[in-house]
Amino acid sequence: MFPSSYTLNMLNASVKGTLVAHLGIEIIEIGNDFLIAKMPVDHRTQQPMGLLHGGASVVLSETLGSLAASLLVDKSVEFPVGLEINANHIKSVKSGFVYGKVSPIHVGRRTHIWQTDIRNEVGRLVCTSKLTVAIIEKDNAPENC
Repeated sequence: MFPSSYTLNMLNASVKGTLVAHLGIEIIEIGNDFLIAKMPVDHRTQQPMGLLHGGASVVLSETLGSLAASLLVDKSVEFPVGLEINANHIKSVKSGFVYGKVSPIHVGRRTHIWQTDIRNEVGRLVCTSKLTVAIIEKDNAPENC
């Protein structure tokens, strides 16, 4: 599904200077039809009680889904944007890393739906999320995009 021309270095370089880099999210595996990233659970991603912030899990999910969608479009004429995301937070995490794995549910011409499961270091499910992505033609994009 994903073109083999993409490398981990390319994907990680593409987020330099963004929220993704600020939170310490790193893409660690590219499969045929999935991406895996890790995110630290530290002062950048914890809520005041010291637990992984649900919003950080959503950032990880949207990052993976949007990035996966971007690998499947011709970026010279179109680009993906998040349309809707939901997340179910199942287990708390206090430290270490969490790992998100995104896989496609639906890949259409104008919409994609991506499922991300986030797991702790021992493989227990922490959060499951579904992202709907709109594929927008650059000619029809709002002026500030």
